[in-house]
Amino acid sequence: MTPLLSIEHVSKAYDATQALDDVSIEIQPNEFFALLGPSGCGKTTLLRSIAGFEDPDSGAISILGDDGTSTSLLSLPPNKRPVNLMFQSYALFPHMNVRKNIAYGLEREGLSRSEVDARVAEVLETVSLVDKAKARPAQLSGGQRQRVALARAIVKRPRLLLLDEPLSALDRKVRVEMQLELKRLQHEVGITFVVVTHDQEEAMSMADRIAVMHDGRVQQIADPVTLYSRPANVFVADFIGSGTLLPGEVSGDTFSALERRLPCNNASGVHGPAVLMLRPESVRVTPDDSDACLRGSVIETHFYGGSSITAIRVDGVEQPVVARSAGAPRYSMGEEVGLLWDAAEAVVLAVGGSSETPP
Repeated sequence: MTPLLSIEHVSKAYDATQALDDVSIEIQPNEFFALLGPSGCGKTTLLRSIAGFEDPDSGAISILGDDGTSTSLLSLPPNKRPVNLMFQSYALFPHMNVRKNIAYGLEREGLSRSEVDARVAEVLETVSLVDKAKARPAQLSGGQRQRVALARAIVKRPRLLLLDEPLSALDRKVRVEMQLELKRLQHEVGITFVVVTHDQEEAMSMADRIAVMHDGRVQQIADPVTLYSRPANVFVADFIGSGTLLPGEVSGDTFSALERRLPCNNASGVHGPAVLMLRPESVRVTPDDSDACLRGSVIETHFYGGSSITAIRVDGVEQPVVARSAGAPRYSMGEEVGLLWDAAEAVVLAVGGSSETPP
């Protein structure tokens, strides 16, 4: 499939700070794509470069047109790009009602009154705000204002919609609801979404694919399941999800740490200093016995209704090993236990492993 958006070797520096360092990404038509990473990783700079509010120092950004030809976005001013940016603050006009906020961009384009009315009515239905058409932003909840901003963006029918931390201003309950709403709307309106976020849960719940960024570089591009279960390097493993990263040495299919040989999955063929990644659901806690991979003592337990978390201190390991199991905690504070896991679920990662940017 020909990508809708192609970002090729884009770099951008601010004085001594390298905001983007040779970034290359391809985004497919009708894809929900997330740029994920900590503050200062370059994700917002990349989004603003696509929108036209930043000029890269080098590289190319192009978009596929309706006629199947590719157009350089860098040659177009922001207002001529088939791209719309939904700002984090929503930027609604406080003196205009919902309908007028949504219609504003269409009216500026000089569309006929009938065309404007038809498209606004359609999008109000899509975002479930028909009954709020005459309300002003101050009369709306945070989630409703978010939907108005989204409606104003999609009513212009852009090829690509960019969203900068779109849910950060919402409380947790509304944020979870809007994650589902955004995904539903994206499928319904058939527009490619690119969302910037530092919230891994937000990205994992909404996106078809995610680019994890750090220090201006793409560390890995993959679907959420692959990022979680097969991270490309230690940074991605630590940033995505939770778990234990156990340092040691690997040779072939043997991982050595704490004077033990531990079960591992070394599908990447790492050799030498390495880290073993153990996700909580992969670790099984058993009564202390000689067959355990590791042994330690329980230092903390948490019950979350349907599941529980047990943290175990293992001598020689800096951070506790965390295990997740169904039901209530089965072990008490201070109890000596054993830890088991399957080799296939214990992923070996190279120390200082390079970033991965699949084609």
